[in-house]
Amino acid sequence: MKAAVVHSFTEPLVVEDVPVPEPGAEQVLVRVEASGLCHTDIHAAHGDWPVKPEPPFIPGHEAVGIVEKVGPGNAHGLEVGMRIAVPWLGYACGDCRYCNSGRETLCEQQLNTGYAIDGGFAEHLVAYARHAVIVPDGIDPLDAAPLTCAGVTTYKAVKESGCTSSSRVAIFGVGGLGHMALQYARITGASVIAVDLNDERLETAKALGAEHVVNPRKEDPIEAIQALGGADAAIATAVSPKAFEQALGSLARGGTLVCVGLPADNGMEIPIFETVLGGLSVKGSIVGTHQDLVEVFELHRRGLTKVERTECHLDDVNEAIASVLDGSAGAARTVFDLRDADGRAAATTAAAATA
Repeated sequence: MKAAVVHSFTEPLVVEDVPVPEPGAEQVLVRVEASGLCHTDIHAAHGDWPVKPEPPFIPGHEAVGIVEKVGPGNAHGLEVGMRIAVPWLGYACGDCRYCNSGRETLCEQQLNTGYAIDGGFAEHLVAYARHAVIVPDGIDPLDAAPLTCAGVTTYKAVKESGCTSSSRVAIFGVGGLGHMALQYARITGASVIAVDLNDERLETAKALGAEHVVNPRKEDPIEAIQALGGADAAIATAVSPKAFEQALGSLARGGTLVCVGLPADNGMEIPIFETVLGGLSVKGSIVGTHQDLVEVFELHRRGLTKVERTECHLDDVNEAIASVLDGSAGAARTVFDLRDADGRAAATTAAAATA
């Protein structure tokens, strides 16, 4: 099968042929139809984070495809022919206090797709059945892929923000992640302020319902948002610590900053005096649970969200990464389309591949 493989953190990904994997106990083999490109995949490929994946590996944690084969043991309701999504949380133990309280994304034994487990930048992948989520009929797999991370991550962040219909919410970074956060905040009825350095993204944000837009290249976002009364919640999806600090500074008294993005430069300054006297809260929000993704798909099935996306082929993986890094990808989420012209996955079936 074709896959985009990281062999070195300092070299481009290599698109090459690798063996089709075999599902183990409680796993399924998935014929990938679509796989989104998340900034986390870029961090993984570049070895940016303190805990690094071990090359060679295949990135991609926004994978959607068809179950082709079920491994031995409990398949958790999955059957051959089902369309499923394979998220960042590739495996959790199911026994710890986090897993047993609906917080499986905090499991200390977790394995992450495209990081510790080979991911979706390939024509096939193996997934743990318990953590895959069935994609409802009627959702385009090219939409379902970004919803599997960009969608569920920001949906969870909006929940964590505590925003309501009377809230003013500032979204710092309205690209692939932030344009989804904006929509989930609008679903609650909140008023949204979009903050981004890219005017194209800000135009998209206005089309998606942002009432105010701020470009920090042109005006101070803290001053601009405080002039509106301050934000009851700020959600930071950006890749710069400065944006997180600006988001904190934009809060109204009693406001909450939800940190979502993971900059390679791991640090931000928090002013203690203003945080204490203002009654401010700083929270981290890491992706979403299995149930969160079920809800994200249901909202999309009902037509309440729109995925801004652009499609390309897996052969163009390095060019796609470059477009995300230089900002030319705009607000859209890049999705690799691994289907053929008839809408079927381009990969050879597992049966044929192993015959």
